[in-house]
Amino acid sequence: MAPKKYLVRTYGCQMNEHDSERIAGLLEADGMVAATALDDADVVVLNTCCIRENADNKLYGALGHLKAEKQRRPELEIVVGGCLAQKDRDLIQHRAGHVDVVFGTHNVHRAVELLHESRVAGSPVLEILDEAVLDDAETFPSALPVRREVDWAAWVTIQIGCDNSCAFCIVPSVRGAELSRPFGDVVDEVRQLAADGVVEVTLLGQNVNSYGRDLTTRLRREPGDDESAVAGAAWASDPARRPRPLFADLLAAVASVEGIRRVRYTSPHPKDLRPETIVAMADLRAVCPHLHLPLQAGSDRVLAAMRRGYTAQRYLERLAAARAAVPDLAVTTDLIVGFPGETDTDFEHTLEVVAEAAFDSAYTFVFSPRPGTEAAGRIEDFVPSDVVAERFERLRVVVERSALLSHRERIGRTEEVIVEGPSKKDPGVTSARTAQNKLVHFRAERTLRPGTVAQVAVVDAGPHYLRGDLLEILAAPRHRTHIPVTAG
Repeated sequence: MAPKKYLVRTYGCQMNEHDSERIAGLLEADGMVAATALDDADVVVLNTCCIRENADNKLYGALGHLKAEKQRRPELEIVVGGCLAQKDRDLIQHRAGHVDVVFGTHNVHRAVELLHESRVAGSPVLEILDEAVLDDAETFPSALPVRREVDWAAWVTIQIGCDNSCAFCIVPSVRGAELSRPFGDVVDEVRQLAADGVVEVTLLGQNVNSYGRDLTTRLRREPGDDESAVAGAAWASDPARRPRPLFADLLAAVASVEGIRRVRYTSPHPKDLRPETIVAMADLRAVCPHLHLPLQAGSDRVLAAMRRGYTAQRYLERLAAARAAVPDLAVTTDLIVGFPGETDTDFEHTLEVVAEAAFDSAYTFVFSPRPGTEAAGRIEDFVPSDVVAERFERLRVVVERSALLSHRERIGRTEEVIVEGPSKKDPGVTSARTAQNKLVHFRAERTLRPGTVAQVAVVDAGPHYLRGDLLEILAAPRHRTHIPVTAG
């Protein structure tokens, strides 16, 4: 009997992408194989996001299409998981009764079991856990089997949930309170990834640089130590002698793993950007000189209304400290246009701060009210859509001006890149990324396998990419030709 085939569709952030890899790993561990298209799939999993309103629209649009598919093929099984499932709970089954399984953000590990329960019961199954009260092997998706689409790079979850209370964000409601993964578990996973041929890891967390805030490491006392000696040693280079490990300690431990060439992390919070993290970025060769530091707005009044915990000046001071310490640092950001109550003056302040920050790129979003967040209740302060559209375009111009200047400064430089594969627009062109996370396009005489390390000379630049000439192949991919399903 031929094995069942599955298809996973992902909406949202890197955390969702990572969860999807684990869901795929669980399905393959259960004997299924990946489908190439919807018509070929026996099981379809929609891993959802609820950060913005269009995510809701995408999900229910997809479920509408799948309803017609299920009417044609009643044996098709439909699974909905992720943040929107956590938020909407019964609403999904009410609006889409053809869904077989609904699970939330805290029980990804149960995806296959719930599918089996639905088959046995002959009816839909919904299981939403409100708290991540499981052991580490269940709580953290990195502890589950994995089916990675890219074998030279991997995401590693170091933290789930968030303790912040940003007025626009629903993440704390659907992901729960902040929970850091044990230090040793993270390092062990990175060692295993390196053994499997991974050369680049990205550490993931909702507020990644507050890692360890909820952990307590028992101070290790040596013979002859007194309390003051132990307390002093707690801030020495050995993280095991600290009251709790810092994010900088984790960066150092991961960067020291043999075979790991690049270490990235996302997303940090400006208020938690500690001097130790900046020092680690400056001192550790494997830690990429790229800092994604969400600004969101440049008006202090709007930042206070957002409950971000910093002022524009404080943000710029921390950014300046990072740039002073880390040579050739690339900085990207997130920006929200049209937050409730944003005035013309507020927006002018944002333009001024964005121009001063001179970002290499920015993810710019129109404010999207999410039910259950503080900002969603300020309907009377919503900014008219035509005003938002005009501001969005003005902001785009400022961001792209800085990005283009930054990229043009790189013309004539030699960059080390890791190949991602053929360009999406032109298969004859190879696409790769620098340590700064800049996209580089170049031509090669032969097809270069993803994961190949090369040197290119930058010859041209646009606001979103660099163009280069291939100089030398530095290293062939260390990965296997087949991506294994492995336990994290």
